[in-house]
Amino acid sequence: MSPPASAPRAIAWLAGRWDSPDALAIPLSDRGLLLADGLFETVLVEAGQPRLLAEHLERWHEAAALLAMAPPPGPAALEPLIHEAVARAGVGACSAALRLNWSRGSGGANARGLDLPAPGGPPLEHRFWLQLTPTQPAFQPLTAITSRQERRNADSLLSRCKSFAYGPAIQARHEARRAGADDALLLSTTGELCCATAANLLVRRTGRWLTPPLSSGCLPGIMRRRALELGLAQEARIKPASLPVSTGRTDPASGTGLPSRTPPPGGPDPLDGAVLLLNSLGCRPLAALDGQPLPLWPDPEGLWRSLLSG
Repeated sequence: MSPPASAPRAIAWLAGRWDSPDALAIPLSDRGLLLADGLFETVLVEAGQPRLLAEHLERWHEAAALLAMAPPPGPAALEPLIHEAVARAGVGACSAALRLNWSRGSGGANARGLDLPAPGGPPLEHRFWLQLTPTQPAFQPLTAITSRQERRNADSLLSRCKSFAYGPAIQARHEARRAGADDALLLSTTGELCCATAANLLVRRTGRWLTPPLSSGCLPGIMRRRALELGLAQEARIKPASLPVSTGRTDPASGTGLPSRTPPPGGPDPLDGAVLLLNSLGCRPLAALDGQPLPLWPDPEGLWRSLLSG
């Protein structure tokens, strides 16, 4: 094992070789490269340890089965690689993002095309690689718009998986940046609010955290699942018109104005309507949506850490 650098650095592994992410390469025939035909997991590493690794690997394996892929590597194969990646990257007590990649790979009877191998035919050689990148969990407030261009497909199998196919999220984020915002919220094909470009939603309403159901097409996020299991959130369908914003906001789906919120019985809750963008690498409160201010949740890191360790 080579000695770690003096400062944390990104490191990657592919086919038995360690190097910087830019120095390694996959074949041009790989379906992950050609067709975005693959899955990945992003795992937080703190103090040299991957957090919630078992939950991430469970989702990874379930998604592979759902998409008719071969099973990805399991913990026995991964844990030694992860520990070596931590040592080679020199992250030590720092935080890092571990990305586990599983492509449907190359080979089979056809060198190109969409078709999967026929039963009994030559199989595709799936391909695994990992990357570890120093990072810090993020808790700073954001602004967002509701995307007019992109929607999550509530009926697609891909919406239930963390796949390589992030084109719609990239375009929605670009749309937000052009509008002067940091991120975009995506509607579902059902008309419900679904998620952000790379995070699940938590919406505060009458003293409770609500999150869109999986039937909306949102990703079954690991931290979202923790919030539900710990009883800190519950599923609810969230229509754009139900968000507590000021009169004058326009529904991007219909072009009609949205009403002002009505205070709940017993008086208004000053934090009713707070929105959090939640994932494994942080918890970002929304300061404004579509130009309208939102109540700002005061301790997103505290909530996130309660999910991480609860």
